[in-house]
Amino acid sequence: MEKIYTISDVEILISTMNRDSLDFLLPMFPFSHFSNFTILLINQTTSETILTSDYSNVRVVNSFERGLSKSRNLAFENVIGKILVIADDDVVYQEEFLSKIITAYNRFPHAAVINFCAINSDGNLMKNYPLHSKNDLNTFDILNVSSIEITLNKSILEQEKIQFDETFGLGAVFEMGEEAIFLFDFKKKNKKLLFEPQIIVKHENLSSSDKKSIPERYYIQGALFTRIFKNNYIFWIFIKLFFDLKQRKIEFRNIKNALKSAKKGHQKFERMQYENKQ
Repeated sequence: MEKIYTISDVEILISTMNRDSLDFLLPMFPFSHFSNFTILLINQTTSETILTSDYSNVRVVNSFERGLSKSRNLAFENVIGKILVIADDDVVYQEEFLSKIITAYNRFPHAAVINFCAINSDGNLMKNYPLHSKNDLNTFDILNVSSIEITLNKSILEQEKIQFDETFGLGAVFEMGEEAIFLFDFKKKNKKLLFEPQIIVKHENLSSSDKKSIPERYYIQGALFTRIFKNNYIFWIFIKLFFDLKQRKIEFRNIKNALKSAKKGHQKFERMQYENKQ
């Protein structure tokens, strides 16, 4: 196998807030000092709390904006790596994660995105991942992706000028779903989206979606499915209801409220789209 990429080509893009010290990076890389990795930190903060770095491999951009998608997009404007790893500030990378990423991209150098596996604090897989590699992610795969599983080929990202939709994600109008939109935007341009059943990261906390009520979740889903599927959004709301009922995440008595919330999210997104065109 020809080695197109090496470990030094990987850059880790970490979104964080209100940091004035790099100490939070220490537990993220328990097997090696963080300065041994190429890291770009986007620190959303105020003028009173500025983060600096004395390490050449660790670059910092302090931003006075808010919103996770804004943070990710600012990172894209400042990257130097060829392979990009999307990171939160509370994850723990696993030993050999870089070599797993590089091996995958050397096997599939024309992939726009390669997703990997994450484990929880108990060491168990965070979700039911496919058992084998996949070289074409389907709709259900994409809707199930978490940002910390995503790695990117910078050349394709820049060529296609794809960004996170800043209407979605923590700190935005709709506080979830930015990863799915981001990946669907690649898929709509017929770019290769792959999955490798390799563990690269641990995440100990509940996701933001786990903390939201049923009406909140369906309000966001109404907007999210409208952004992705347009007029077919209601079909995908019913698909979600089916799976949530099957997995006992929702009860039959909640269905009416869930549908009303989804419609409100749909209408809010449509109204915003109309206002943006004016």
